[in-house]
Amino acid sequence: MDAALEAHNREAFRQAVGNTLERRLFYIPSFKIYRGVAGLYDYGPPGCAVKSNVLAFWRQHFVLQENMLEVDCPCVTPEIVLKASGHVDKFTDLMVKDEKTGTCYRADHLLKDYCKEKLEKDPNLSAEKAAELRHVLAVLDDLSAEELGAKIKEYGISAPDTKNHLSDPYPFNLMFQTSIGPSGLSPGYMRPETAQGIFVNFKDLYYYNGNKLPFAAAQIGQAFRNEISPRQGLLRVREFTLAEIEHFVDPEDKSHPKFSEVAELEFFMFPREDQVSGQQARRIPIGEAVSQGIVNNETLGYFIGRVYLFLTQLGIDKDRLRFRQHLANEMAHYAADCWDAEIECSYGWIECVGIADRSAYDLRAHTDKSGVALVAHEKFLEPKEVEKLVIAPVKKELGLAFKGDQRMVVEALEAMGEKEAMEMKAILEEKGQAEFHVCTLDKVVTIMKNMLSISKEKKKEHQRVFTPSVIEPSFGIGRIIYCLYEHSFYTRPSRDGDEQLNVFRFPPLIAPIKCTVFPLVQNEQYEEVARFIAKSLTAVGISYKIDITGTSIGKRYARTDELGVPFAITVDSKSSVTVRERDSKQQIRVSVDEVASVIREVTDGVSTWADVLWRYPTHSS
Repeated sequence: MDAALEAHNREAFRQAVGNTLERRLFYIPSFKIYRGVAGLYDYGPPGCAVKSNVLAFWRQHFVLQENMLEVDCPCVTPEIVLKASGHVDKFTDLMVKDEKTGTCYRADHLLKDYCKEKLEKDPNLSAEKAAELRHVLAVLDDLSAEELGAKIKEYGISAPDTKNHLSDPYPFNLMFQTSIGPSGLSPGYMRPETAQGIFVNFKDLYYYNGNKLPFAAAQIGQAFRNEISPRQGLLRVREFTLAEIEHFVDPEDKSHPKFSEVAELEFFMFPREDQVSGQQARRIPIGEAVSQGIVNNETLGYFIGRVYLFLTQLGIDKDRLRFRQHLANEMAHYAADCWDAEIECSYGWIECVGIADRSAYDLRAHTDKSGVALVAHEKFLEPKEVEKLVIAPVKKELGLAFKGDQRMVVEALEAMGEKEAMEMKAILEEKGQAEFHVCTLDKVVTIMKNMLSISKEKKKEHQRVFTPSVIEPSFGIGRIIYCLYEHSFYTRPSRDGDEQLNVFRFPPLIAPIKCTVFPLVQNEQYEEVARFIAKSLTAVGISYKIDITGTSIGKRYARTDELGVPFAITVDSKSSVTVRERDSKQQIRVSVDEVASVIREVTDGVSTWADVLWRYPTHSS
C-alpha cells in the first residue's frame, strides 16, 4: 500500500476510535469546561470499569499466581530518596526551545516526526535517503544530545508551529517538585515511578518473607511525569497508573523453578543486534532465547513469557506485539539486560511494559544513602574460606579531582566486576594511572593510583551476606488499555446495510459491562422478569445494564456493542430468554432460572461461547 494512503487510513482509524471512546465516555480530557490541560485525562464509567478489570486480572495473574507481596506507598516522596535513586540528577528528557517564543519540544519527537513524514509523504525520496532515515529511527533512543542536535541541524528541523530556529537540545527533569509541610524546608517530589517505595521497604519485606529469597513485591499506584509536550492521548500523559513488580533474587542464581512452564512460548522478539543491522523482529521461543544468551537469564525470561501471556489474554493481538531489547545507550550502566513489550497501534510501536534486570543497583544506592544495610543472608552449613574483592575508593583524593562528580565516579568504581577491577589494578600498578569510563557522566576520566585501592582478602565466613539483584517488570496501564481499545475496535454494517456500526470486541474478562438485559417490549410482566434476572446477576457478581427504552431491539444491541458488552439477554417470555453473543450475533434460548449462571460461566472463562452454544437450543431472531 502507498505510504501516504496507509498514513491517511491510520489517522482515520485513530479518529474513529477516539471519537467513539470520548462520545461513550471511556475517557475525556480533564477540566474540559476550562479547555482542558494537555496530558491529563478523566476515565468515565466504562473506562473505569475496563481499568478496574485489567488491574483485577493483573493481580490474579501476577500477585496471586506468583505469591507476591503487595504494598501501597505514598505518591509524595522526600527528595533524599530520589537523590539516592538517581532521579534528581538523571531523570531527564532532551528538550529544545523555539528561540523566539520559548515554546518547548522534545528533541527526539521532532526528529522522529520528521523522519516518519519524509518516509510516508515524500514521493521523491531516494532509496539511499530512505535507508538513512530508517536507520535514524532504529537508533533514535541511542543518540546523545550532541548527535540529536546535529541531526536536527542537518535536516533543517524548525519549530513546528512557527518555523523559528530551535535551541540546542538540553536535559529537562521530568519530576513535579513540591515541599512537605508548611516550612518549605523539606523538599519532595511526586513519585515518577512506584518502585522506590518497594526498595526502601526491602528489609521489612525480606523479614516478612521469612528471610528467604527469591521473593517479589508488587505495587499498583499513580505516578507523575511533567512531560515536555504530551500528545498521543492516553499514551503520553502527566499522571498515570503504574503496576510494578520487584522480584528479588540471588545474583549468583537467576534460574527460575517455573521457567519450563513458559519455555516453549514463541513470539516476536527484537534483539539489539537485529535492530542495529536493520532486520525485523522474528519469532523466537523464549527457552531458545535464554539458552542462546539473547535473554540474560531464566528469571528475566520467565517474566517476559508471563507478560506475553498477560497481554494476549487481555485481548492484545499477538501479531502486533513484540519484545524489543534495549540498545546499549538506552541501558543504565548497572543493568544486566532490558526488554520492552511494545504494542503496535495507529501511533506506531508503543512501549507498554518494561522488563529489566536492574542488578543490585537500587538496594546498594539506598544502603549507601540511608546507612541501613539492605542485604540478604545465606547461612553455610560449615564455615567457608572465601576470597573477597575489596574496592576502596579514596574519597578525599577523588573529591579534589572530580569535585561535584565525585559521587558518580565513586559509584561507578564500586560497581566494577572482578575482571574489570583486577585489570584496572594491574594498569595502576604498571602505569600509575588508568582511563575509566563513567556511564552516568558519559565520559572517560583518569583514575590515579592514590585514588583507589583494589585487593583480594581471604576470610572464613559462616554466612554469605549479599545485595540481591532485582528483576523489574513495569506496566504502563493506560498505554496497555489504549492499545487494547484499538486492537478491539472494528465496524460492521447495520442490518439494513445503510450505516457502519462501531463494535469493541473486548474479551468478557475485561469488558466494562458483562451483559445487558432488554425487555423486548415495554410490558410490566417482561420488566418484572428483567428485574428478577438483574437480581440473579448481582448475586453472582456479574455487572449488567437494563435498557427498558422503547427503541428497537436492533438499536439497543448496537448501543451495547459500541460499549463492548459481550452478551445481551432479551426478555421475550416469562419462562425463557434469548442470550446473544456480540461478535457472532448468534443467539441461544435459556430458562430464566439458569441465565445468570450461564453468563457467569462464560464471563469467568469456565466455558466458552462454543460450549454453551452446543448445550442450548439456538434462536433465530
